[in-house]
Amino acid sequence: MSMAILTDITRCIGCFECVAACKKTNGHEADKPYVFHINDGLSAHNWTSIVQRPDKHFVRKQCRHCLEAACASACPVAALHQTSEGIVIYDSHKCIGCRYCMIACPYGIPRYDWDKPVPYVQKCNMCYELVKHGKQPACTAVCPTQATIFGDRKELIAEAHRRIEENPGKYINKVFGEFEVGGTSVLYISDIDLGFLSYVAIPGTKALPKTTATAMEAVLPTFFGVGAVMGGLHWLVRRRQKLQRENEESEG
Repeated sequence: MSMAILTDITRCIGCFECVAACKKTNGHEADKPYVFHINDGLSAHNWTSIVQRPDKHFVRKQCRHCLEAACASACPVAALHQTSEGIVIYDSHKCIGCRYCMIACPYGIPRYDWDKPVPYVQKCNMCYELVKHGKQPACTAVCPTQATIFGDRKELIAEAHRRIEENPGKYINKVFGEFEVGGTSVLYISDIDLGFLSYVAIPGTKALPKTTATAMEAVLPTFFGVGAVMGGLHWLVRRRQKLQRENEESEG
């Protein structure tokens, strides 16, 4: 069963209860996102945020947990992987800090924890520890208007289409995340276009890992190959310097 979150933009009142619950559950202190980050409220300690639009809409932003995650595909050490519940989680013990995941994500979600001596990538994990024990994420549990709800992905997609069909004119006829980049586990319905949530202008329906597979498969061989070449050159240079010193000492 693939679990998911459905957010109905028309129901969000901007109370920030989801943001507070996320921080409390993950033990994050209040912090201010760096100025060089996308101005969306996300940071290493803000895994979800509320973006207030000029038209008075409140839009929640978080990791989209892509069904075929580009971040996981780009990671050369499998520090990011998808669980059986469809949640993309992160293992800091494997991370080498290459930040390929940050470049690969079409939604610009992962953030680097610059304040730590040994920094790691940070992002929403959809409260995986709660979900695997049959509970729901902290953010959906506290929403007072049920603007964001949790459940089986197929059932939430059906619910999203039901709301759209029963309220003609209220919503854009689209479930955001149903097909984009191969589909995501965080879905939206809205009365405004949500293209601004994407790092790329118009994400297609093809899963990104399929478009980058050839390049990513070459990363590790290239890394070790270049390392071997550089190591060999280093040995030759040092060997040459040593022989030169020995010759100079012998002549002296």
